[in-house]
Amino acid sequence: MSRKVTVGLIQASTPFEDAWSVEKIKQVSLERHLPMIEEAGKKGVQILGLQEIFNGPYFCPSQDSRWYDAAEPVPGPTTEVMQALARKHQMVIVVPLYEREQAGVYYNTAAVIDADGTFLGKYRKTHIPHTSGFWEKYFFKPGNLGYPVFQTRYAKVGVYICYDRHFPEGARALGLNGAEIVFNPSATVAGLSQYLWKLEQPAHAVANGYFVAASNRVGTEAPWNIGKFYGTSYVVDPRGNFLAIGSEDKDELVVAACDLDMIEEVRRTWQFFRDRRPEMYGDLTAAR
Repeated sequence: MSRKVTVGLIQASTPFEDAWSVEKIKQVSLERHLPMIEEAGKKGVQILGLQEIFNGPYFCPSQDSRWYDAAEPVPGPTTEVMQALARKHQMVIVVPLYEREQAGVYYNTAAVIDADGTFLGKYRKTHIPHTSGFWEKYFFKPGNLGYPVFQTRYAKVGVYICYDRHFPEGARALGLNGAEIVFNPSATVAGLSQYLWKLEQPAHAVANGYFVAASNRVGTEAPWNIGKFYGTSYVVDPRGNFLAIGSEDKDELVVAACDLDMIEEVRRTWQFFRDRRPEMYGDLTAAR
C-alpha cells in the first residue's frame, strides 16, 4: 500500500510597526497565518510546517531586551491555538516558537502537534550563531534535547531549525533516528548564504534518504533592515528532486505530494547507513 502524504509549508512576511507592543505584533502575525492554515486544511495538507518564530519578526539583528517578552512556554498559549487547528483539520503542524523555559532561559523551539491535537514534543535549535547581524546567543540558549523524531499519524517527523542546516551531523542523526520528513523552518536573507539554500538541504535529503521541507519568510523587516527574506520555500525528495518551490516575495502556501515508499527504494540503492564506519568517526566528537 502506497504511503502518500501531502506536505505544506507557509511562507509569510511579518507585519510590524515599531510603536506596536510585542503582544500586538504576535497577535497580528498569528492572524496573518490563520487564513493560510485554513487554506492548507481545505487543500488536504496532512503535515504543515510554519517558518522560524512564525508569530513575530526576526529580531536577532538587535540586542533589544524587550523581545524577551515575546517568549512563551511550550506548550503554552500559541501551542493551544495550533492544537485546536490541528484537530479541526486532522493535520500535523510543526510550530516554531520563541520558548521561555524559565526566567532567563530561552530557546528557539519548534513544537510538533499531531493530527488529533496531541502535543508530541519539541525540538530546540542546536546551533546558535553569534556575529554581527545575528546576535542569536543574546536571545537563545543552544538546544539540549538532541535530535528527536516524532511518530505522527502520517509520517515520522524531525525538525532542524535555520542555521542548523549548515551542519550535516544533526541531519544524519535525524536520519538514524528514523525521520522520514525533516522540516527546516528558517529566517534567511539574500546575500551570504542564499546560494547554499538549494544545495545543502537537498544534499541532506540524498545523504540520509528522507524528504526535506524547508520554509523561509519573505519581505524586509524594519527597523533592522538586514536584507530581503527571499522565500523560495520548498520540498525535496530523497533523490534531491524539488517537488514544489515557493516564490521569492509572496505570502503563500507551498504544497507537495510525498510518496514515503521512495525512502526505502532509495536506501536499498544507496546503502549509506549500512556502509557507515562509526568506529572511525571518533575525531568528529573530540574537542578542538
